[in-house]
Amino acid sequence: MMTCREAHRMVIRRLDVRLSPGQRLGLRLHLLICAACRGFDRQMAFLRKACRQFPGNQ
Repeated sequence: MMTCREAHRMVIRRLDVRLSPGQRLGLRLHLLICAACRGFDRQMAFLRKACRQFPGNQ
């Protein structure tokens, strides 16, 4: 089973590269059972969206 530390690394990594099917599955399973990591995942998605909308970032 993936640890929270590994899940955090995968959440960050998938912002830049496509994860392998095994990595995606492992992360998805971890996020199903870990509320803290789900929150971290949502925060990272929010930050990415906010950075894309920042003026001068076109």
